[in-house]
Amino acid sequence: MNYDRILIRYGEISTKGRNRKKFVDKLRKSVRIALASFPKIKIRAERDRMYVLVNGENVDEIIKSLKNIFGIQSLSPAIRVEKDLDQMKEAALSLVKSLYKEGQTFKISPKRSDKTFELDTSGINHTFGGYILENIPGIKVDVKNPDINLKIEVLSEAIYMSCENILGAGGLPVGSSGKAMLMLSGGIDSPVAGYLTMKRGVEIEAVHFFSPPYTSERSKEKVIDLAKKLAEIFGSMKLHIVPFTAIQQSIKEQIPENYSMTTTRRFMLRITDEIRRKQEGLAIITGDNLGQVASQTLESMYAINDVTNTPILRPLLTMDKNDIIKIAKDIDTYDISIRPFEDCCTIFVPSSPKTKPKKEKVQHYESFFDYEPLIQEAVENTEMLTIRPESKEQPSEFEDLF
Repeated sequence: MNYDRILIRYGEISTKGRNRKKFVDKLRKSVRIALASFPKIKIRAERDRMYVLVNGENVDEIIKSLKNIFGIQSLSPAIRVEKDLDQMKEAALSLVKSLYKEGQTFKISPKRSDKTFELDTSGINHTFGGYILENIPGIKVDVKNPDINLKIEVLSEAIYMSCENILGAGGLPVGSSGKAMLMLSGGIDSPVAGYLTMKRGVEIEAVHFFSPPYTSERSKEKVIDLAKKLAEIFGSMKLHIVPFTAIQQSIKEQIPENYSMTTTRRFMLRITDEIRRKQEGLAIITGDNLGQVASQTLESMYAINDVTNTPILRPLLTMDKNDIIKIAKDIDTYDISIRPFEDCCTIFVPSSPKTKPKKEKVQHYESFFDYEPLIQEAVENTEMLTIRPESKEQPSEFEDLF
């Protein structure tokens, strides 16, 4: 079937009121970026839905790209037909025939927004249902669970017909809920936390702590590859790589071993907060999962959070580990995360970290050494990379969208 457009349904965006246009504009931007490699397409955004005019481009490839965009509830390849009953009947028959297999059932789902159209919804059902029954031997009607659901939408300017309803990623368009910094390690959890936060409309920039020579270039490449996977959602993403060796060495020398992880996490959070402030972010995202490791008990979180008033988002906090792994596999980050290259958190982990650290104690231990110059040096020497997916080099006219 030669589809000429793809109909995009908004889902959650449709519940927005006066600020709906802001969300639609963000979604349109996401769609433009995702479809940058299809130069002939045109995008038409309306209050209640969006259309991608195909103009001869590969429909299947376009749909593949659209399915991953947050803010799209569902989409359908469709055809546009003028308001002529004979043309409409032939188009409907052709559409159903292109999908029909022997023994399948169908139904008509009309939507008549243009009340001036000559047929009401009942008339559309009878006219088009009868025509299909006459011209496709063996096909039957099933109004409850059909194999083919022919949707006929009557709008003021034309008729739109579609048979497929393809689920999108849901959520809200990236950037519609502000910006936050993702503390991205090389593990399984933090990329999933970033993904789920992006699904709620948050634009993310990643912060990674790198401790050469204790951590290798391969571990850095691993994190860059994880960032590339997350960048596929929006086309581009900033990755801040923080030199952390001097701070970790100082912690090892100055802080009692069982409190070293708590101090390490506190300083990571302080540095991430400084980068957030410079980048005008509004929150910090972590992959913390309650009780999973010593630094993720409630007592540890309380002691670590003490260094900032910035909101800390923990989308995985109460999730089961198997559920996190499933999402990691679904978004194609799992195989990257399990590469055997350790990050700075695993290299310097103490043998018996404190699971219930006292805030007052960690403050006391940190007071014997002035860490501020080391923290400021790490912030100033942070390397910022702009990450884009390997398979999607963006044309120059899209540079302003990043």
